[in-house]
Amino acid sequence: MKLAPEAVSFGMSLGVFDAIGSTNDEALDYVRQGFADIHWVVARQQNAGRGRHGRVWASPVGNLYASLALSNPCEPRYAPQLGFVAGLALHQAITDVTGVTADRLTIKWPNDLMLDRAKVSGLLVEGSFGPGGSYAVIGMGVNCLSHPTDTPYDATDLAAKGAAATPDMVFEQLSKRMAEALSLWDKGAQFALIRKAWLARAAGRGERISVRTGESAREGLFRDIDEEGRLVLEGAEGLETVLAGDVFFLPPQSRGLSA
Repeated sequence: MKLAPEAVSFGMSLGVFDAIGSTNDEALDYVRQGFADIHWVVARQQNAGRGRHGRVWASPVGNLYASLALSNPCEPRYAPQLGFVAGLALHQAITDVTGVTADRLTIKWPNDLMLDRAKVSGLLVEGSFGPGGSYAVIGMGVNCLSHPTDTPYDATDLAAKGAAATPDMVFEQLSKRMAEALSLWDKGAQFALIRKAWLARAAGRGERISVRTGESAREGLFRDIDEEGRLVLEGAEGLETVLAGDVFFLPPQSRGLSA
């Protein structure tokens, strides 16, 4: 594993582990110690990987597990934008190294990458934002060689889709693209540029979806994301914004509203 020259110039550092409990936990420990650099933690294998809502993230050898630690990345109100910054960078990195076209590789709100409508990558943003200082860790996993089969959604990996790339290849390009995306974002000042590029790669825009939060679910057309990164859903009672939730695409026979 190595950083791209552009990442080094941007001030990124790197720690690589053969096996670790969780790259996010290691990155959180790093930034809590007060280190101010932009630090990557990468592992060949995780023993306690996790996704959103505490879900287990299967982490066998052959896939990419990377977390980026950021000290004082932005004002607290801009923190939710970090997932979109990382999602865009990850999309660009995977297309760079595999040549997969943008119609096949898309970003599902808020933080999954879909290859042929099956999940190939996920993100987890954790951190703390307060008056005494702030930090964030962005965890990114890419199914390069294998994927889980016991998920509530379709999953896949790059190799299975004829887009083979090693974790080392993906990470080096990701470090470059992440440096570029953070620079473009400019601590939240230029989220409009990130939003525009993200929407150009969005999965299911204009389609009918279900957004599930806990035990509740809402259905409607995925119209947009707003200036804060919230999903804009058009339901029977008009437009509403959704702050968080899991998106599921509805089958064609369930689509009742016109796009």
